[in-house]
Amino acid sequence: MELHDKLRDCFDEMVVYKDLQKTNFFSALSLPAFMRDWLLKKFEDEDGEFDKDELLRFVKKFIPRKDDWTAIMNRIIVENEKVKFLAKVSINIDIKTGEVSFALPDFGLGFKDTIIESHVWDVCKNDLVKGKDVWGMVELGYRSPDDFDFEFEYEKKTSKAKNSKAGKITLVSFKNFCPYRIDLDQYKEARRDFATEEWIDIILGAVDYNAGGYETQEQKLTMLTRLLPFVEKRLNLIELAPKGTGKSYLFGNVSRFGWLSSGGVMSRAKMFYDQSKRREGLISGSDFVTLDEVQTISFTDTDEMRAALKGYLEQGNFTVGDYKGVADAGMVLCGNIRKEIMDADGYSNMFVELPEVFHESALIERFHGFIKGWNIPRMKDDLKVSGWALNSEYFCSIMHELRGDMTYRAIVDELIVVPAGADTRDTEAVKRIATAYLKLLFPHVQSAKDISYYEFKKYCFDRARKMRDTIKYQLGLLDVEYSGKDLPPFTIQMFDGE
Repeated sequence: MELHDKLRDCFDEMVVYKDLQKTNFFSALSLPAFMRDWLLKKFEDEDGEFDKDELLRFVKKFIPRKDDWTAIMNRIIVENEKVKFLAKVSINIDIKTGEVSFALPDFGLGFKDTIIESHVWDVCKNDLVKGKDVWGMVELGYRSPDDFDFEFEYEKKTSKAKNSKAGKITLVSFKNFCPYRIDLDQYKEARRDFATEEWIDIILGAVDYNAGGYETQEQKLTMLTRLLPFVEKRLNLIELAPKGTGKSYLFGNVSRFGWLSSGGVMSRAKMFYDQSKRREGLISGSDFVTLDEVQTISFTDTDEMRAALKGYLEQGNFTVGDYKGVADAGMVLCGNIRKEIMDADGYSNMFVELPEVFHESALIERFHGFIKGWNIPRMKDDLKVSGWALNSEYFCSIMHELRGDMTYRAIVDELIVVPAGADTRDTEAVKRIATAYLKLLFPHVQSAKDISYYEFKKYCFDRARKMRDTIKYQLGLLDVEYSGKDLPPFTIQMFDGE
C-alpha cells in the first residue's frame, strides 16, 4: 500500500490534500497553515478538489483583513448589525471589578473598548479560557452609552467608574475554531501502522514540507528538530541557520499555540508581566516563544531582561514587582549565521553576533540544545508539500496535547542511565530533548520495552547528546570555567533480548 493510501486509511478525516505550488492564492490571503488546512478540509471533496470561488467567498465573508476593520466597526456601531468572523481572541478579567472584556489583537481592538456580558460568559467561558489567545468564530455587537436598561452582575460594582457609560463592543457569541475532538489515543495507536522512516515523512507533510525534496535523512530530522518545543514543556533551544531555510514560517505559521517575535524592541513587561496594565506577557499562555532575527532585537534593559530570563529558563517562574508568575512556554532563539562561522560546524564562537544580553555563560547554559540550521536546505519549490498530508490544524493540536503527557519522561528516566556526579543541567537537557524526540517520533510507545535500543539511541538519545554537546562547547568559548568540560558519560538501559 502506498504511503498516502495508508495515511488516509489510518487518519481518515484528519487528512487533506495540500498542493502549495497550485494554491499560491493562500499566500496572498496571509493565512497561517492551520487556518488554511481548516479551509481546505471544509471545501475539499474526496479527491482533494475544491471550488476556488466558493472558498474565496467564504474567506471574504468570514476572514477579514486588517483593512476591513473600519467597515466592520461601521456595521457594528453605526448600522447596529451583529457581525460574525474568524478571529483570535484574548480575554481579560479585571481583578478589582470582576468585569470580563476581550481583545482582538490582529485588529487592534483592546480590552478597554469591549465587554462580555455575564450570560454570554457563562456559555462561552470554557472555550475562552483555554489559552492566552483562542481562535474561533466571534459574533460582535454594540452596547451604546445609553443602553443601561439591563444591569449586569458586575456592573453594580463599576457604575462609578469614569467609563461606566462608555459605548462598548460586545461579544454576542463564540464558537471554538477546532471543529472536532482531539483523540490522542487514536493518534498514538495509528502510529503503530507506520515504519519510523514513513512517520518522519508524514510529520514533514503535516507541517507543509515534501519529504521527497530532502537529500538525506539528517536534513529531514534537523528540520523536525524545530518541532521539539511544540511537544515538550519548557524546552529551550538556539538555532542559527542561513537565510531562507524556513525558520519564520515553521515557528510563525504551523501552530496557533506559539508566538513568533521578529526583531524590534523587547521588554520584560512584554515578555513576562506588564505592571502598569496588570497583564501577563508572551511567555504566559504560549507553548513556545520564538525570538526570530535575534541579532536585530534590542532590549530596553539588558540586565533586567537577563536576570528575568535566567530565573525563568531555570525554574519556569518569574517575579516582576509583587507579581509572581509561572509558565511552561519554551524559549527559542533563531538567528542567521555567517558562512565562515557556519563552515566551522559549531567549533567557533557562534554567539558573537547575538545581542549583549546573551553574552553570558550562565544564561546560555540554561538553553538545553542547539540546532545546526545549516543542515537544513534553503527553501525551494520541490520542498513544498504536494499530496495527501495530515491536517496542520489537527497536527498542531496533537502536539499541544502531547506537551501534558508525562509518561514519556518516565520512559526516558528509565532508559537513560545517569552516572554519579553528573551535572544536573546536562542531565535535564539530554533527558528533556530525548523526551521531545520520543513524543514526536514514537508517540505509540507506552513503556521502556516498547522501543528498541537501536531506535531510541539513534533517534532520541544520540541526537539529544549532540544538541547539548554543541551548547557545552560554546560555553567553553564564552567562559574559561567551562572549557574542556564534556558531557557526563550517559548510557542506555538494555532489556533482555536486545
